[in-house]
Amino acid sequence: MRVRTALVGVTALGLLLPAGGGAADGYAHFDAAIYARAYEVREMADLDWLRTRFEVMERHLAVSKMYLETHRDKILVDSETLEKAKQFFADRGIETAGGITLTIDERNRFETFCYSDPEHRAWVQKVVEHTARHFDEVILDDFFFTSCKSEVEIEARGDRSWTEYRLALLDEAARNVILAPARKVNPNVKVIIKYPNWYDHFHGLGFNLETQPQIFDAMYTGTETRDATRSAQHLQQYHGYQIWRYLENLRPGHNAGGWVDTGGMRYLDRYAEQLWLTLFAKSPEITLFDFRQMQIPVQERHRAPWQGQGTSLDFDAVVGPFRKEDGSFAPELTVARVAGWSLEKIDPVIGKLGQPLGVASYKPYHSTGEDFLHNFMGMVGVPIDLQPQFPTEAPLVLLTEAAKHDPDIVPKIEGQLRAGKNVMITSGLLNALEGQGIEQIVELEVLEQRALVEGFRAGWGEPVMARKKILIPQLRYFTNDSWSLIDAVDGPMGWPLLHDADYAGAHLYVWTIPDNFADLYALPEQALNTIRRIATQGLDLRMDGPAEVSLFLYDNDTLIVESFRDQGSEVSIVAPPATKGLRDLETGEVLTGETVPEGQGRFRPPDAGRTRIKVPVQPHSYRAFARE
Repeated sequence: MRVRTALVGVTALGLLLPAGGGAADGYAHFDAAIYARAYEVREMADLDWLRTRFEVMERHLAVSKMYLETHRDKILVDSETLEKAKQFFADRGIETAGGITLTIDERNRFETFCYSDPEHRAWVQKVVEHTARHFDEVILDDFFFTSCKSEVEIEARGDRSWTEYRLALLDEAARNVILAPARKVNPNVKVIIKYPNWYDHFHGLGFNLETQPQIFDAMYTGTETRDATRSAQHLQQYHGYQIWRYLENLRPGHNAGGWVDTGGMRYLDRYAEQLWLTLFAKSPEITLFDFRQMQIPVQERHRAPWQGQGTSLDFDAVVGPFRKEDGSFAPELTVARVAGWSLEKIDPVIGKLGQPLGVASYKPYHSTGEDFLHNFMGMVGVPIDLQPQFPTEAPLVLLTEAAKHDPDIVPKIEGQLRAGKNVMITSGLLNALEGQGIEQIVELEVLEQRALVEGFRAGWGEPVMARKKILIPQLRYFTNDSWSLIDAVDGPMGWPLLHDADYAGAHLYVWTIPDNFADLYALPEQALNTIRRIATQGLDLRMDGPAEVSLFLYDNDTLIVESFRDQGSEVSIVAPPATKGLRDLETGEVLTGETVPEGQGRFRPPDAGRTRIKVPVQPHSYRAFARE
């Protein structure tokens, strides 16, 4: 549902908002929502307080929905306040939904409820029933997990692992403490479970991706990645796209939206990137957390060092209309302005994109191993399509160590190969499968020793150098039984970075992963290009170029190249021979390419006959194209 509000975009300076700042017509290809915490919702009893704050947001954002939180940190907002706030937004044509954050004390390491404790269960049920009475849609913010290790929980756990216990406990609590009570008091209620951004660790705290997406009415995805260096999670930028796609694959058509906050917002670019990546994933709705954060003032320090180089977020365009004569910023220049400008800019592009495509990769339910590695792969230009079921129809399947949790993974790998389809596994998975039958496919071993390397050979010629020395596991193989496609070298010694074993007419590739996943970014372009060529062989297009540039592909011959680098770059799109060029979806500019020459004999290029199109891209910028 897209209920839009016609708003007059006039700032306190008496200026009409420029293009990219108004909310008058809304967004054509997604909805935008704002989430308000219980701390702010309880203040909405004062409608003057609410009006003055929301009017600032209204000037910049086309808000279609407000999530009004009823509970957080044992604060329960009263019924009268909820109804007043609902009416306030209804009068403006804005839909409302309820929100619940199931924390006892968020400041105390996100203290959660203990779902075997009768008193805790009674309180949670009371909160759920209270909320369902007021709203036909209720979202659980991403704290429906438990870290509780009280005496009650220790006793209830018995001899199970904490993961086994919590998966069962939260599945039961979802059914009996959340869903059944909510539906009893309001048979029309739609209950949505919102998941946070740490998907590889969900099962350890009770988030059950095998059962919960099927019993809740919908899911929601935390796509915030913040700052990879300064934040404790160290999430890579590509994560914001990839997690939405992964959760969508759990139950297609039931991932209701993506959710971004302003945490770690050193630069406006990093905030805008998170909004765009969420929408690149084709999220139908984006929620801006939160009502309070939308009022954060933008300051000069939020300008990035690379600003002014033609980046996708134009700092001067965003802040210009809000500069006073003395150069300072008007109070109306808030995060809401940045969000509104960014969403309006991307809206036309989103409408031209088809459904996302990527390299099929399999992550079994409740699995860990090489945690979050897929996002590093996305950051080096390998588009990822992460799935909870083994993708038998894919021409190539990419498997990380997480796949070891499937007890039938070796037969599945062999079955894929014998069906004439290729498989790429990481060194972490190869090591985990030692002695489990993988040696029946290839006698290839991950040794205990490590190699500190800086040079790499992909094909003939002299080694090319990485940006730094990289520590990798050493692989041992039998000469002429399998083949190294990329060698990592140190003086006269070398070890495979990418290895190829023939089996039943297909190929098992092994990608050696550095001990520090971020060292993938230091690999030379020649090595990355070979990795991409092998990994994306089931896709029409691929990208050559440096690391920290991502490629997003869609099924209607559109694509996006996005750079997360601090300096300008040039990449090449390698396309089928019939490709005439790439048309920029924003400017209409057409980039043409050249046909890769055939070469001779063993020196015939692997891309011979294909079209190579050079694409310049500015720092922290995206470019969207249609293939012609």
